[in-house]
Amino acid sequence: MLTIDAHLDLSMNALEWNRDLREPVAAIREREKGMTDKTDRGKNTVSLPELRKADMGLVVATQIARYVAPDNPLPGWHSPEQAWAQTQGQLAWYKAMEEQGEMIMVKDLRSLELQIAIWNDGSPNEGKPIGYILSLEGADSIVTLNHLERAYEYGLRALGPAHYGPGRYANGTDATGKMKQNGLDLLKEMERLNIILDATHLCDDAFWQALDNFNGSVWASHNNCRSIVDHNRQFSDDMIKALIERDAVIGAAFDAWMIVPNWIRRQSDPVSMKCNMERLADHIDHICQIAGNCNHIGIGTDLDGGYGREQSPYDIDTIVDVQRLPEILEKRGYSKEDVEKFRSGNWLRIIRNTWKKQ
Repeated sequence: MLTIDAHLDLSMNALEWNRDLREPVAAIREREKGMTDKTDRGKNTVSLPELRKADMGLVVATQIARYVAPDNPLPGWHSPEQAWAQTQGQLAWYKAMEEQGEMIMVKDLRSLELQIAIWNDGSPNEGKPIGYILSLEGADSIVTLNHLERAYEYGLRALGPAHYGPGRYANGTDATGKMKQNGLDLLKEMERLNIILDATHLCDDAFWQALDNFNGSVWASHNNCRSIVDHNRQFSDDMIKALIERDAVIGAAFDAWMIVPNWIRRQSDPVSMKCNMERLADHIDHICQIAGNCNHIGIGTDLDGGYGREQSPYDIDTIVDVQRLPEILEKRGYSKEDVEKFRSGNWLRIIRNTWKKQ
């Protein structure tokens, strides 16, 4: 059964982590044995073969490149032009995977329905291309609004204006403050181009401002609940209600510190913190209780998003194990129809409704 993951940093893993994602996860781990340059070396969970085993024939795959001003301690590029160039390298990797038959871009209703048909035809998944919808996490690399139109032309279909810290167009996680005029202009151009607004990572000020100034489709590709883990990266109940009113979908994120409270980065471990998919299901259930239905939840794992097994639910070895989450929901009383909405139906609803306007 087709499953959609609405947030995977595939090109970042390929280029910055130097992982050949055509290889099985086990092979990548073996090659990374003894490496210490990144905390998650040898602990990866995602590759293209594993996506096929997980029935994830459609993903939202990112480009990501942050601009950092001289006083910004976060890692990133020292000019928007460098950040743009990084995203173009990431695009080149996706295109290289297309040339190898490993992936295929999904950017309109025709390519969407074709990909769904391929993955629901009952034949084995081996050899089927992974469909990807291109998303940009953080808008810093959009040098000018003309660059946004160029990005749309090469396939960009979703955009989160902010990531961590202060951004050129909007402030993100751990930052505060409303958008300046260029951020509002970005929203207007996104609306004209029919690009989906990803509300993930927007700081509270920018979140509310964005919803007030953007009339297009909205989703949150990978976000959890502030009432369970109290941090500005999470959504408050009021924010969840506002997204529900916009018919948005919120993807459950698998980053451990977002699932259980009191996680200490680089110190806590999933087992001692009792972080498993049952705890993640608490976030999913909370959103459903606010909505009064199951129409606004989905999967947005963010697995291998700068972390690995050391910061994932302990019952996740590879992304294939995400397939056990629907069973957890069924045991909580969710119907098969509800679970199908969670797997793919809700994401497909918002994608189809958006692309009907193209």
